[in-house]
Amino acid sequence: MNKINSVHALYYVIFAASITVCIVFGITVTASAESNTGKIELGKWTINDLNAMMIQASTINDFGERIDFVSGKFLGTPYVGHTLIGDINTPEVFTIDLKGMDCFTYIDYVEALSLSDSFPEFKDKLKNIRYKGGSVAFQNRNHFFSDWPVYNKNKIEDVTGEIGGDKTEETVKHLNRKSDGTYYLPGIPVVERTITYIPSPEVDEDVIGKMENGDYVGIYTDIDGLDVTHTGIIIKNDSGVYLRHASSKKANERVVDEDLRTYIQNVPGLVIYRTVGKES
Repeated sequence: MNKINSVHALYYVIFAASITVCIVFGITVTASAESNTGKIELGKWTINDLNAMMIQASTINDFGERIDFVSGKFLGTPYVGHTLIGDINTPEVFTIDLKGMDCFTYIDYVEALSLSDSFPEFKDKLKNIRYKGGSVAFQNRNHFFSDWPVYNKNKIEDVTGEIGGDKTEETVKHLNRKSDGTYYLPGIPVVERTITYIPSPEVDEDVIGKMENGDYVGIYTDIDGLDVTHTGIIIKNDSGVYLRHASSKKANERVVDEDLRTYIQNVPGLVIYRTVGKES
């Protein structure tokens, strides 16, 4: 395992059953000339491009299809970890970096763009999705995938139990506390939380049939102190069912679509969240 750097999603790369995944909680980078007013890197995008894309997306009434549309615009975007700035000793900098993204910043951007009609609204939505109460601070950042439905109840719901039914299992996790009692993220409290997941052997055609295009997926882990090790988006089309994700795997290192059934063969299980759409 690679050594964990302190800070959002802290992502580090591990190899499990030959699959490279990113662990979701927070990565730290060192602030250079950035200020607390924010850091914006749009890469190939212009603000006008993003506005046009959001306006087009807003005409898609089915929200799952809208997420499919928006997330597809980033296929091929390089996988880049450590793009967020802040830890317990470094002031948090509100960051938008579309040049490269990891598995959690990817879904952050997709959800915020799908909820927005303009760049200023996108920035506002991203703050509220990434930070508790929209207050930019390391301590307020959603470091775990399971923070999403807790702190974004008006946007995201946990549908794992609804999809898995009696195939689901529950386990109590003490997030942020390693098996040896130390913390993954110093300065962040341990949170006791019940995680509902569907074991991979139980993900049959009935379960897959209940998943919806645009659902968010976390790859459940048995590792103490963590809820998932990777995140992505369910994509359903005439060709099949895919996991769309920012992949750190050497063969990819970009946002890709991979066959869902193949991908989950060597992972413990799935956690599934669904957007409730744009609040009125």
